[in-house]
Amino acid sequence: MSHRQVLEALSGLLVAMFVAILSGTIVANALPTIAAELHADETVYTWIITTTLLAVTVSTPLWGKLADLFNKKLLIQLSLVIFICGSMFAALTQNVGMLITARAVQGIGVGGLTALSQVIMAAMIPPRERGRYSGYLGAVFAVGTVGGPLIGGVIVDTPWLGWRWCFCVGVPFSLIAMLVLQRTLRLPTTKRAVKVDWLGALLITAAVSLLLIWVSFAGHDYDWLSWQTAAMVGGSLVLGALFVLAERTAKEPILPLRLFAVRTISLSSFASLFIGAAMFGSSTFLVQYFQLARGETPTVAGLLTLPMIIGLALSSTISGRIITRTGRWKGFLVAGAITLAAGMGLMGTMRYDTAYWVLALFMFCTGVGVGMTQQNLVLAVQNQVRLADLGAASSLVAFLRSMGGAVGVSVLGAVLSHRVGGYLREGLAALGVKAGATAMDGSIPDLSALPAPIRTVVQSAFGHAIADLFLFSAPAVLVALLAIFLIKEVPLRTTIAHTAEREPAPSTNGFRPGNGAQPTAQPASADGIGPADGARPADGSRPANGTRPGSADGTGPGHHGGVTQGERRGR
Repeated sequence: MSHRQVLEALSGLLVAMFVAILSGTIVANALPTIAAELHADETVYTWIITTTLLAVTVSTPLWGKLADLFNKKLLIQLSLVIFICGSMFAALTQNVGMLITARAVQGIGVGGLTALSQVIMAAMIPPRERGRYSGYLGAVFAVGTVGGPLIGGVIVDTPWLGWRWCFCVGVPFSLIAMLVLQRTLRLPTTKRAVKVDWLGALLITAAVSLLLIWVSFAGHDYDWLSWQTAAMVGGSLVLGALFVLAERTAKEPILPLRLFAVRTISLSSFASLFIGAAMFGSSTFLVQYFQLARGETPTVAGLLTLPMIIGLALSSTISGRIITRTGRWKGFLVAGAITLAAGMGLMGTMRYDTAYWVLALFMFCTGVGVGMTQQNLVLAVQNQVRLADLGAASSLVAFLRSMGGAVGVSVLGAVLSHRVGGYLREGLAALGVKAGATAMDGSIPDLSALPAPIRTVVQSAFGHAIADLFLFSAPAVLVALLAIFLIKEVPLRTTIAHTAEREPAPSTNGFRPGNGAQPTAQPASADGIGPADGARPADGSRPANGTRPGSADGTGPGHHGGVTQGERRGR
């Protein structure tokens, strides 16, 4: 595809990604108001966020696998329809239960947008060239992340609108995305036998859901060490083991286990799990810090997070350009993880009265770290897989990042509730006030209704407790950094298809070609997946897809794609 064709196809995709980003950011500023109006406590507040992350987590692998089997354009349009339905349901909600259900429906749609956007981009743009377009992605991410809280804050602060309209804002953008995708997105469709692994989808959904339910209520409704913990954790492990067994026998597994045999994929996925836990888990409560620890309005709270978004947009754009020019990416991953860990540690020192310019520097540092790690982990994985596994591999990284985020939000939400209570008791005791008579019961406070001395204690408690969340998140980033150090850097290829796709497609077990003949031995490539770049078959004939040996990627100079004949016909 030419640069102009890619931009045309990318336009609808960018609008879809904007919808996915907006769905979370526009509601973030409204959540304290929503929780107060619906009489929700800190646990329910956390579940409003966690439910969406849970739905994104469990649906992402299924969307990714469906992308390997069905028409990708149709799937992303379907995910937009699901998102619209969830948004309208959320706008009409009357209680917390309805809102949580609606957020789950939204999450299923967002899971599709998240997974399919990555898959479609990888199907259009070679890994080496993808950094060229990271500026557009960074701009969309920045606008969605900054604009969402601002729009949400304005809606909440406008008396004749109210928080329900926050869920309606994404609907027109979703409709626009559907129309633009229908007009501009043109992808080859490979027809083959389809068998969806519904058993695997059910087992992984049950395993992850049970784990998150345990994390959300442990330490609040029951002790961390209790029979409920044993039952839920044990049940989750059993379901996980059954999922592995199901994937070993499935014809079209949701998460092909052979992917974990590739070092880069397994380590990148492991790092994404901990990056997600730190990133989602801590940043989710940043808005609470500005509203409850500093007493800002939702609109102002959105503006105050701008330094983090600027750091993210700049680092993702600049690193993407350099990666495109050099083909090297590991250095940015290492630098990004170190910067993110440092930013988390610095954010852990903030208090309710910390000077804003100091906070701005801390947030900028954190944003730079996120910008250099989040997207490049996906890029490293996509560089190592064939087109047939592109959806499953991309969704694997997104799945583990979302699961880490969901677990992180649940754990840190429980920690926040506990820490706030402790700091409140200390502060009230210093004032000579009995904590039992005045301390909160876990609900979100209305600062304007509190006397000045009590208000200061509440602000100090939330400021200190939320800072602790960032401090507790820093070790998770260090674990991800260790995994990133162990990743072996493979230069980005300049073709869409992997070199292994020049050979006959392997059967399900990965040992014999489809015609039953033994495969001819080929020199191994650097990543261990396929033949070495530029290698010829043993009989000396040219590769079947017309590629030429000689270039770094085995396609010959000037050849765009490394695409099979069937895929060219599909175009």
